[in-house]
Amino acid sequence: MNNLHHFTVKDAQGQPLDLAQYKGKTLLVVNTASQCGFTPQYQELETLYQSYQDRGLEILAFPCNQFGGQEPGTDQDIQQFCQLNYGVSFPVLAKVQVNGPDAEPVFEFLKNQARGLLKTRAIKWNFTKFLVNSQGEVVKRYAPRTKPLAIRQSIEELLAAPKP
Repeated sequence: MNNLHHFTVKDAQGQPLDLAQYKGKTLLVVNTASQCGFTPQYQELETLYQSYQDRGLEILAFPCNQFGGQEPGTDQDIQQFCQLNYGVSFPVLAKVQVNGPDAEPVFEFLKNQARGLLKTRAIKWNFTKFLVNSQGEVVKRYAPRTKPLAIRQSIEELLAAPKP
């Protein structure tokens, strides 16, 4: 599989979500957690979503409990937390694993396409971000410390790029 559009994931209700529906959209894919020092990034992610959704940006959040047990809740708990605390309107999908033998296949793809610091594949912590162009190709990986608004310029460039 050479692009993100070939994958199907699960939404927060456990229903299949075909990523092919995002063809032609710029995507920011993030592994998230509700009890992390980086959790306030939800606010900047929502700001980006509100600013650019009408131009073709979609954000997909994948909650993950692999880092310090910082996402212990159920998918329903996570939805409520994101809505009540950050007014999140972008999709927060089913909780996944991003590393190890049970890693969500879409994260295996993302990690293979964009390596981390020192060319590592593994995701090191919550709020690692992957920017994906409208063809489903991974453009860049961002570390958890990179705040979402710091990615604004790269998002704008992808949104302005001609669509095939």
